[in-house]
Amino acid sequence: MADQSIISALILGLIEGLTEFIPVSSTAHVLLAGHFLGFKSPGNTFAVLIQLGAILAILLVYFSKLLQIVLALPSDPRARRFVAAVLVAFLPAAVIGALAHDFIKTILFETPVLICIVLILGGFVLLVVDRMQFRPKYRDVMDYPLSLAFKIGLCQCVAMIPGTSRSGATIVGALLMGADKRSAAEFSFFLAMPTMLGAFVLDLYKNRDALSFDDATIIAVGFVMAFVSALFVVRSLLGFVSRRGYSLFAWWRILVGAAGLIGLFLMG
Repeated sequence: MADQSIISALILGLIEGLTEFIPVSSTAHVLLAGHFLGFKSPGNTFAVLIQLGAILAILLVYFSKLLQIVLALPSDPRARRFVAAVLVAFLPAAVIGALAHDFIKTILFETPVLICIVLILGGFVLLVVDRMQFRPKYRDVMDYPLSLAFKIGLCQCVAMIPGTSRSGATIVGALLMGADKRSAAEFSFFLAMPTMLGAFVLDLYKNRDALSFDDATIIAVGFVMAFVSALFVVRSLLGFVSRRGYSLFAWWRILVGAAGLIGLFLMG
């Protein structure tokens, strides 16, 4: 049983890292895969805690840029505005996530049919948005105004419904409000840092009494796998979406959602 749990953790960690930063909903993929693998974790904590591995992947890839921004804060108004924009965008999810945490984890995370339906609907939304012709006003995340950042943060709150996709909600919101595809994806990366770290800390605190040493081992395995696989995605995603857009991810969402519904129907 322990070996089976380790193998499941490896698979789920791989899925988390590969899907966290593309608009397909990593949470939906991890929850559905865990459901069909028969994998259980206290309070569905595993799906949230292994996201820290993906966060560290972003920090590693963007370490140089983050360091430059931090060093420039005392003298560069542009750097200060960017940090403020990320914090402003993070604020709505911080408030709503804290207030609705128990409902999200005990109701929404436990409803695989809802997750599949949201995956499919989100795929069609992404298809429509990807085919729209925009005239971008913002091409550099350093130039995003605070008002735009706050609106993107509101869009991120929709992703508390598993299947929506945090990156998908923020990217679609940014595109509709004048960002180009590359900067929309990059801002989603930066916004993920405080958002996912906050979710990690809150979930760890809420479930501190339910976790055992065995749970910690399994989470560590998923964490490492998520880190390694997320590194690959973060290094390659911006170039891909600049050239190809988001239609591939939209069709993937639809296929996974449909396959999930069929699997749930067949398995009862």
